[in-house]
Amino acid sequence: MHLRLLKPAVLLLCLALPFTTAHADEGKPRQGEFPPPGTLGNTLHGEPVDLAQRRGKVVIMTFWASWCGPCLRELPVLARIQQVAGKDALEVIAVNWDEPRAQVVEFARRNRKLDLEYVIDPKGKSAERYGVKAIPRMFVLDGEGRIQAVHSGYSQEALPGILEQVVALLPEDVRMRPSQMSANQRGK
Repeated sequence: MHLRLLKPAVLLLCLALPFTTAHADEGKPRQGEFPPPGTLGNTLHGEPVDLAQRRGKVVIMTFWASWCGPCLRELPVLARIQQVAGKDALEVIAVNWDEPRAQVVEFARRNRKLDLEYVIDPKGKSAERYGVKAIPRMFVLDGEGRIQAVHSGYSQEALPGILEQVVALLPEDVRMRPSQMSANQRGK
């Protein structure tokens, strides 16, 4: 008889789990939040990176690691989006998720073509403030510094929607101007 009562209780507990985990992110930045936690860590040159200094441009901030396959597919795409829009209008900040500085520096050296602002997040403090539990985790901020979108994971299918969100945040004059890519790069 106890077994019959246990099954519905387990079923109810399993149904309740998704709702409880949703509340686990309370206090973490979400879409529409202003301002999100500002200081992210330091650049490869040791300079602090503060989101308040990026106001006036759209910012794509992604948490990544060199061992993360989806992250390694996402970073070149984000670099290309930044290149097309122009770094004066859109900046990509790649916040490394808890890897040693030397490893991040080596990754940046091997991937020089990716013109990204690499940030070292010592001990994962920024990732914790942003509620990052898995990577890649992307935050899209508007020119005022407000979070407009949060994306978890990476897929080719999601790219058109993400690109649409980013383009919609760019000022009209930026959307209407020619790409920031040089004529040589357009031919490739």
